[in-house]
Amino acid sequence: MPSSAQMITPCLWFDTQAEEAANFYVSTFKNSRLGRISRYGKEGHEIHGMQAGTVMTVEFQIGDQNFVALNGGPHFKFNEAISFQVHCETQKEIDYFWSKLAEDGEEGPCGWLKDKYGVSWQIVPAVLPDMLMDPNPEKTQRVTKAFLQMKKFDVEALTQAYEGNGRGS
Repeated sequence: MPSSAQMITPCLWFDTQAEEAANFYVSTFKNSRLGRISRYGKEGHEIHGMQAGTVMTVEFQIGDQNFVALNGGPHFKFNEAISFQVHCETQKEIDYFWSKLAEDGEEGPCGWLKDKYGVSWQIVPAVLPDMLMDPNPEKTQRVTKAFLQMKKFDVEALTQAYEGNGRGS
């Protein structure tokens, strides 16, 4: 998994759970795999404070997207300013990713959740952007009203709102 394969690689800073988190993400997403693992050495201990031999970074890939998980210590925490969108074709996919990623995490509004590591995710129906960019403002307003009442997205309810037949209309 060469790091030069893409121009930008997200680096996720964990306290000490980089390898555990990378394994979790690889087990959650199809077409994923672990890559190289680097370990802290004796050099720089006075700066990083990590014991020699412990995991420093773990490369992993979800689909065609490369990531690096870093054990950097407790200095920084994740927040909602950065999130990863998972575009789902079906309600079954939404249900799967929602349950898997929210387990031991925190559910939020409008398709947002935090996983057990504090990483923010948006579990989004693939049809939602088209619904929200429809030139008919009545349709977009109905869809917006419907999704603002949801935690996990309900594709059928969004479709009904879009068509003017259900919740949010």
